[in-house]
Amino acid sequence: MGNKERRMRIMAKGATSVTHWIGSISSVVLHTLLFIISFTLPYLQLVSFERMLLFLTTIVSLEAIYLSIFIQMSINIHNENINILQEDIEDISEDIEEIGEDLEEIGEDIEELGEDLEEIGEDIEEIQKDVDEIQEDVDEITEDADEDENNERREKEVLLSIQATLLHLQREIELLKHSSKPAPGNGREGRMI
Repeated sequence: MGNKERRMRIMAKGATSVTHWIGSISSVVLHTLLFIISFTLPYLQLVSFERMLLFLTTIVSLEAIYLSIFIQMSINIHNENINILQEDIEDISEDIEEIGEDLEEIGEDIEELGEDLEEIGEDIEEIQKDVDEIQEDVDEITEDADEDENNERREKEVLLSIQATLLHLQREIELLKHSSKPAPGNGREGRMI
């Protein structure tokens, strides 16, 4: 910060202090005492009434001039602060508008997500239906496989039964063959009974 800025800041601070003091009770008391003293000096014949009025008028005029300057400086400082605050308010307003737009976009995104979730729910229902249908098909296939297995078992049992019967018949045929052979020297060798 340069000297000029420092001096301006000191002057601005001084102007604000003077305007605050002028508006205080101590300023009213001091001015009242000065006016009383000024008007009693001619009655005490220390100063003539015209000279006292001239001096008092000059002092009051100078005070009014400086006071108006200090008040204007304070107003300028306050205007600068108000301008800075207005700029900040405008920035905040822009930020609020951007936040509002962001909130609208977020709302739209939430709506889209809701729609997507509904679609996913419908897809899940369809998949569940497909899974149920597949399960029914698997159950049917399992039942068919069980039936096929039962049929195969029955067929094996029938085949085993037929095989056992055939074996039994073969044994009986063998027995019959052996029993129908003529005994040697009997003369009935080539005939069957």
